[in-house]
Amino acid sequence: MDNVRPAIKLYTDGASSGNPGPGGYGVILRCGTLEKEMSGGFSRTTNNRMELLAVIVGLEAIKWENAVVEVYSDSSYVVKAINEGWLSNWERKGWKKVKNPDLWQRFIKVYKQHRVSFHWLKGHAGHPENERCDALAVAAGAGAVAAGVELPLDEGYEKLIDEQDNILL
Repeated sequence: MDNVRPAIKLYTDGASSGNPGPGGYGVILRCGTLEKEMSGGFSRTTNNRMELLAVIVGLEAIKWENAVVEVYSDSSYVVKAINEGWLSNWERKGWKKVKNPDLWQRFIKVYKQHRVSFHWLKGHAGHPENERCDALAVAAGAGAVAAGVELPLDEGYEKLIDEQDNILL
């Protein structure tokens, strides 16, 4: 008889101070009684990139394949991309005119390894896990900058900006 693994709850949030600006992501990964928090930040990025990266980091932290994962996010961008079929269309059309294609391609690889459902939460509405993820994201981004921490570049964002500049020249 196979061991039945419990469903994983993945709470995520992203933040940036300015758009673009210093930004971060926060993640709570919960499986049964186990819980793990993760966060990270970048010197210049966007809110949508951090919202999506939070989900990616959470999914990449899962140690087995075919997990049942319930993602809770206050990002309409991320939740609607999945639940309303935007992601399927973007992939089918070869990622043309898609914002953050580097992250969506990274997302789709890990997303396909699991059975994932997405749930939208109203942000800043007192949901304890969402509030905690927001605090982690802000601390990892703007909070770290305010504390004098030198954050790494969001290389994907910088590449996208370089590509846009070359198109405009």
